[in-house]
Amino acid sequence: MKKIKITTILFYGFAIFYALIALGPFVWSAITSLKPTNEVNQFAVDFSTLSFKNYIFLWNKFPFAKWTMNSILVASIVTCGNLLFNSMAGYALARINFPGKKAILMAILGLMMIPGQVVMVPTFILLTKLGWINSYKGLTIPFLFSLFGIFLMRQFFLSIPKSIEEAATIDGLSRFGIFFRIVLPMAKPAFTTQFILMFNGNWNSFLWPSLIARKETMYTLPVGLNSFYGQYFQFWDQVLAGVMILSIPAIIIFLFFQKNFIQGISTSGMKE
Repeated sequence: MKKIKITTILFYGFAIFYALIALGPFVWSAITSLKPTNEVNQFAVDFSTLSFKNYIFLWNKFPFAKWTMNSILVASIVTCGNLLFNSMAGYALARINFPGKKAILMAILGLMMIPGQVVMVPTFILLTKLGWINSYKGLTIPFLFSLFGIFLMRQFFLSIPKSIEEAATIDGLSRFGIFFRIVLPMAKPAFTTQFILMFNGNWNSFLWPSLIARKETMYTLPVGLNSFYGQYFQFWDQVLAGVMILSIPAIIIFLFFQKNFIQGISTSGMKE
């Protein structure tokens, strides 16, 4: 029988301990979302009183279905736009030689360092003048591409051997044919990584939707959940029930694509 090293035991022990600490708040939130209001602040759990009444109350009392559909629509449109435009831009920067290519790349890297709060006011003024406040256009179109996504895809495309594309060119494929039929299928790990980051980021986005969506019918789930907070009171059981609903899609997507996500992160490093 192979002896287990002390360092291996310590490593797994620390990993399990850290996992329990990380999962603790989530488990507590899930249980609290099932509690009645008068038991929210109690540490002890009375399993006989746990129920889905908070979830049923949210669905019936608030336009939760509308908020959910808004979140699905906005996150899906923005994610699809990013997957297409970021991949095309990243491929162009990785493989196509054109005037100003290096300047554009440097501009992308420079703009990535600018905090989003700096451009918040001018972007909001522009959307206001365009009449895109309280509209799906305002919630989606300004966010259809990402500088980080472009850079991520560009780095991955650099790792693909040029000989594969040269062979496809000899076989008669056009540049678009090579991109859609050869390169994109090979970029599945980076594509999946971008999908997870973009979908989860837009699904959980609060700041911009709270500025653009002023009407209750245009709220996304994070903005709608914020309306549960009162000035002097908070119904934490209802808030956490909404948080659980908000968390489920993100958790499912990450668990389903986690293998490709990790591979995409590890293979999209710096390369010139």
